[in-house]
Amino acid sequence: MTQALLALRARLDRFGVLLSGLCMIHCLAGIFLVGVLGLGGGALLNPAIHRFGLVLALVVGASTIGLGALRHGHRLPLIVGSSGLALMLGAVLAGHGSAEAVLTIMGVLLVASAHVINMRRGC
Repeated sequence: MTQALLALRARLDRFGVLLSGLCMIHCLAGIFLVGVLGLGGGALLNPAIHRFGLVLALVVGASTIGLGALRHGHRLPLIVGSSGLALMLGAVLAGHGSAEAVLTIMGVLLVASAHVINMRRGC
């Protein structure tokens, strides 16, 4: 793999970690603002945001973690990332509520961890 492709994959892994963090912030902010203060329910709980975030996570995760596993041969990032994406899918299917929040937070933590492992394993 050329240096340019390695650099692009590394940038996408960092973007994946950022995206996971933003997703978790969105989830926690939604719980706080809607649940505690009763604000922003229409915007923060819009199902389209969650579906779009899942599609973006699938694209970034598959391209970086999948290609990284092919490049460096380590399957751990692929297993961890796939598990996280599956939890995120479960959260979207679960609908709003505590199950969605727990599944989303667990999922994004696993996906972010997979990106970090992928960055450390791949050169």
